[in-house]
Amino acid sequence: MRASDADREKVAKVLQQAHGEGRLDLHELDERLASVYAAKTYGELVPLTADLGIPGTSLVPPVAHPLQAHLPANRVGGEPGPSTSIAFWSGVDRRGEWVVPATHTVVAIMGGVVLDLSRARFAAAETTISVFAMWGGVEIFVPEDVTVRVDGAGIMGAFDDTTYKTPTIPGGPVVRITGVAMMAGVEVRRPKKKWLKGSDNPELNA
Repeated sequence: MRASDADREKVAKVLQQAHGEGRLDLHELDERLASVYAAKTYGELVPLTADLGIPGTSLVPPVAHPLQAHLPANRVGGEPGPSTSIAFWSGVDRRGEWVVPATHTVVAIMGGVVLDLSRARFAAAETTISVFAMWGGVEIFVPEDVTVRVDGAGIMGAFDDTTYKTPTIPGGPVVRITGVAMMAGVEVRRPKKKWLKGSDNPELNA
C-alpha cells in the first residue's frame, strides 16, 4: 500500500519521541528520518519504528478493497482527452485508457454512445458528463472506485442508474451525470466482474 504524507509525519513523530526518551541517538534519528521522507509504501515505514517498543505507535495500513488490484493505481491526472462524444445517425464507442476532462458533453441523436470509464483516468477529482439524447441511447459504465451521481431528466425517456446496487470504494473521483433524454435512454451501470478479473476484452453488463 502507498503511504501518505500523514503516515510519514506519524512515523517522524514517533522517531522524535524515541530520540527524546533516549532510544535513538541523534545520528540514528537523522538516518531514520531520511528514510521516512524517502519512503513510498507502508512496507518501507513499518521497520523504522518496529524495534522501538513504544506502545500505541504501530503503523497499520488500511485494508485494501479486493477490487482495487484490478483498477488503475491513480485515477486523477493526465492530459485531458476529447471533450465531446457526438453520435448523429451513428455511434461513438470510447473505452480503454483515456483521460476524461472535467466536463464531457455527450450528444446522441438517432444514434448511440458508449462511454466505458473502467480504465479511464480523470483530469479533475470531480467530473461532469452532460448528456443530450433524442431517439438514441447512451451507455455509461462506471467502476466501483468511482462515485457516481445521476440527476438527469427524462422526457418520454429515462436515466437508469443501477450503480447503487454495488458498494462504492471510497476515496475515488466523483462523476456527475446530468442532462436530458427525450424519447431516449441513458443507462449508467457497473462493468461486469469478468473485466475486473483482468480480461483484455471487457464484457459489459447486458
